[in-house]
Amino acid sequence: MKNTKLLVFALLICGAAWSQDIKSNKAIDAKVAELLSKMTLEEKVGQMTQITVTVFEDSAKPGYFDVEKLKKGIQDYHIGSILNVPNPGAPTLKRWQETLAAISNEANKTRLKIPVLYGIDAIHGASYTAGATLFPQQIGLAATFNTDLVKRGAEISAYETRASSIPWVFSPDLDFPRNPAWSRMWESFGEDAYLSSRMAVALVNGFEGNNVGSKYSVASCMKHYIGYGSTTTGKDRTPSIIPERLLRQYDLTIYQAAINAGAKSVMVSSGEINGTPVHASKHLITDILKKELNFQGVVVTDWKDIIYLYTRHKVAESKRDAVRIAVMAGIDMSMVPEEFSFYTDLIDLVKKGEVPIARIDDAVSRILRMKYELNLFENSVANLKDYPKFGSPDHVQEAYNTAAESITLLKNNGGVLPLNKNEKILITGATANSMKYLNGGWSYTWQGENSDTYAADKFTILEAFQNKLGKENVLYTPGADLEKEDDAEIQKAVALAKTASKIVLCLGEKNYTETPGDISNLYMSPSQIKLALALSKLNKPIILVLNEGRPRLISDFEDKMSAVIQCYLPGNEGARALVDILYGEVNPSGRLPYNYPKYPNSLEKYNRKYTESISENEQNNDAKYEKSYSPQFEFGTGLSYTTFNYSNLKIDKSEINTTEDLNVSVEVTNSGAKAGKEAVLLYLSDNVASITPEVKALKRFEKISLNPGETKTVKFILNQKDLQFVNEDLKWIAEKGTFTIQIANQKKDFLLK
Repeated sequence: MKNTKLLVFALLICGAAWSQDIKSNKAIDAKVAELLSKMTLEEKVGQMTQITVTVFEDSAKPGYFDVEKLKKGIQDYHIGSILNVPNPGAPTLKRWQETLAAISNEANKTRLKIPVLYGIDAIHGASYTAGATLFPQQIGLAATFNTDLVKRGAEISAYETRASSIPWVFSPDLDFPRNPAWSRMWESFGEDAYLSSRMAVALVNGFEGNNVGSKYSVASCMKHYIGYGSTTTGKDRTPSIIPERLLRQYDLTIYQAAINAGAKSVMVSSGEINGTPVHASKHLITDILKKELNFQGVVVTDWKDIIYLYTRHKVAESKRDAVRIAVMAGIDMSMVPEEFSFYTDLIDLVKKGEVPIARIDDAVSRILRMKYELNLFENSVANLKDYPKFGSPDHVQEAYNTAAESITLLKNNGGVLPLNKNEKILITGATANSMKYLNGGWSYTWQGENSDTYAADKFTILEAFQNKLGKENVLYTPGADLEKEDDAEIQKAVALAKTASKIVLCLGEKNYTETPGDISNLYMSPSQIKLALALSKLNKPIILVLNEGRPRLISDFEDKMSAVIQCYLPGNEGARALVDILYGEVNPSGRLPYNYPKYPNSLEKYNRKYTESISENEQNNDAKYEKSYSPQFEFGTGLSYTTFNYSNLKIDKSEINTTEDLNVSVEVTNSGAKAGKEAVLLYLSDNVASITPEVKALKRFEKISLNPGETKTVKFILNQKDLQFVNEDLKWIAEKGTFTIQIANQKKDFLLK
């Protein structure tokens, strides 16, 4: 009876909250309608215009406003949004407060006093604010397989971004990269749509909280809708060829999850799919995103992308024509971002009947609604006294915890790790002594090139070793530059290595994002390969530490490494977490969120089709075959300093019909001597299907902690959607037949009737 009362009470609370949400939405809709009715065409189009902050700066005093320029933008052009970071990058909280106060004061002088919506690339924390807490980049978040940890990090990022007086973040990145060479691979959650969906929800929930209008929450922005990470060349902003069936099977599911979680806005892909730029696609933006997925939020362009319909994609005859195409496709806000042509052209298009006022009203209603939801009409500038935890030890500890759970041990031959503090260690390699290689792009500045200045109080990998062991106990030399070959430096590293018992070799790639990160060679740079091979000739244990945004190929020397540990881009606390892992003070628990390829012509995903890997019984006896599926490390790889045994996989039914769920359970035992965390991954295989099935696909995961000797039963529920795929008619269907569940070495079949 008591439980029944509790259930009824809980339902009443939920019902009351839902009712409250409806009332709140209706109240906001009423305010939006009233305000819209008062607006002129010019004021409406201004709301759709987003300009970069540096346009308004005083040329003689970078980072500070020219009062007349700001007045012209807000008073004359009625701009509704500003983005980006003032020069020279990463202002203090106080400078952000002053900047937003100046914008707010100018907006309050306008006829309707509509607040300006400020947006920022807060990619792994409030990464454009000095002193903020920087977390691992998104690819590292995925590697944690821990949505609770990721959500907590987003809550902290929201808190510190709002402390900067900024209410809108251009995150999460929901791109689904199909080529690991892509320069924004690390901004994504990797190659699996289900993992990406779960992580997307965690970030959206963390950013927006229960009340996006709270002074501790921000509006999220899903990006880059859609197909952006799937370029055929692997280069940024180049064309993609993706059948709509595949877009629906994978990419769209990630956006649908984030929309269901309440994401307030979406940024459109700079690329094109099957010859149509996404910014010009009414089918993708209006028909699918707004109507089919029922997205009610703001659709914003990426940088200059309406103009690029004319200058790059060549689908528009002029800038004006580009504005018509994009707005009619469903764009609500244009990141113009350096001039006012969008504003003047759109007003002219409306006046001449080429764009209906109804399309303008829809766009502006969405923008105003988000401003009301963010509570900007009440307050748009932070009171710094409300944010005592900005950059606090508590926040830093959370960033450390996230880095510690993301770092992934891929190889540990002979138990070479953990290290012994009494051993003499050589630290070498191009990424061993710089913060910018730990943080990557979108860190204080666009390309992250100034992280060593802004994060001077944080530890590089070398400094973390020195802090733990004492400077006198750590040998160090760079050994190699990221690009330039230096034989003398290699010889210095070899000479020092002769006096050490083990070598920690830190390799990776430069800091970058977007087009500056494009590469033509996926292999690790020749200068670094040369160092690795030279050191390997000493026959001493080498621990390879990777700091990289994408999997740079290491097959030239991986077999000569005793251990391999992937750090991804772990952020400001990454080096501390790494060194604690190397010495066994933290047990590694990260797992790869992508296949780490061995060769540039072998880029298969873990969930490949059967035809991508020829089987033994298909090979003719009169020929020799190279193994066609042979990643360096497979998706989900992640070692520990303890061992986990899986047993007793159970399902509650061996046959189900088309309406039933399936309950799955498995026992996991820590059979080693150390406490550890384990991400339990459930894969499903559809054994026969009318569309060629995947070898396996991740359907569930859960991260658990186990003490030595402890056993836990992990339970999952599979539903009908988990059994479905998109057919040629673009419908989600499940077909009768046998499915196989796999968790670690445990397998179980069931029949869908």
